[in-house]
Amino acid sequence: MNSSLIFENIFSPAVLFFCTGGLSVLLGIQLEIPQPIPKLLSLYLLVAIGFKGGVELARSGMSISVIEILLLCLLMAIIVPLYAFPILRRRFNSVDSAAISASFGSISAVTFITASSFLNEINVEHSGFMIAALALMESPAIVMGLILNGATESKDSGTTNKINLTQIIRTAMLNNSVFLLLGSLVTGALSELFDHSGVEKISPFTNQIFYGVLCLFLLEMGISAASRIRELKRSGTFLIIFSIALPLVNAIIAIFLANLFNLQPGNALLFTVLCASASYIAVPAAMRSALPKANPSLYLSAALAVTFPFNIIIGIPLYFSMIQKIHA
Repeated sequence: MNSSLIFENIFSPAVLFFCTGGLSVLLGIQLEIPQPIPKLLSLYLLVAIGFKGGVELARSGMSISVIEILLLCLLMAIIVPLYAFPILRRRFNSVDSAAISASFGSISAVTFITASSFLNEINVEHSGFMIAALALMESPAIVMGLILNGATESKDSGTTNKINLTQIIRTAMLNNSVFLLLGSLVTGALSELFDHSGVEKISPFTNQIFYGVLCLFLLEMGISAASRIRELKRSGTFLIIFSIALPLVNAIIAIFLANLFNLQPGNALLFTVLCASASYIAVPAAMRSALPKANPSLYLSAALAVTFPFNIIIGIPLYFSMIQKIHA
């Protein structure tokens, strides 16, 4: 493992701001970014990353290899909940297992954005079509989680409850982050194709201030993550171990697949991060309405207080180091 990559990542401004936010909570300092500023920062990051991805997608085009990778991403989002759910059922009820498995099958846009910034800092190229993969992978895991819960409850009760697949898909797809990301992606692609001067005009907004906004957002995420440590402790060590072990397993699978499909190191890292991250925005929003009985202190705390910090501090450089060794 290339330890220099880990140290370089740990001492990057974005990660240090995240640690600063977490440390403020641990020291009892009332550091707070008032609402709705965190929401605004989140919207900006989604718009900027989506727009830049759309521009790059228009420049590179949709080849057969790109479509293959997008389908592979979609497949991983479906498969991960299928093997996560039975593991979780050993300790949790059907509803909580479904919500947690959906979280780990879905993705973290901020982890993806942090990985993109990491690649930019070390001057490793990556493609815009991976933004489309980000958008594709957010919702299928939510659908799978709801289906798994419905099927398990029907089996346990001995009834044949009809699963409303249309409603499940609607709940999963119509969330703010997916819509905004796809809308920004399409806007960037169309702007690059038909109004190249417009792309240049918006560049200061999508590029120059991007890293500063990311640092401020990660400061707020550090505060949020540390605030959930107490809730996570109540769930026991099983969920904490699961929240690190499953992303590592997913990462190993993703790195193997990335090598099999000849992904370049930058794209391989982004694919790995998508497979190894966990959702703490889209899934909780969907679960609040679709599975109101699910315990947020389990699925939200696991994704936000364990998996997210692990990935942005250790996971990203660790995965890239593994990719480099295989790609060498």
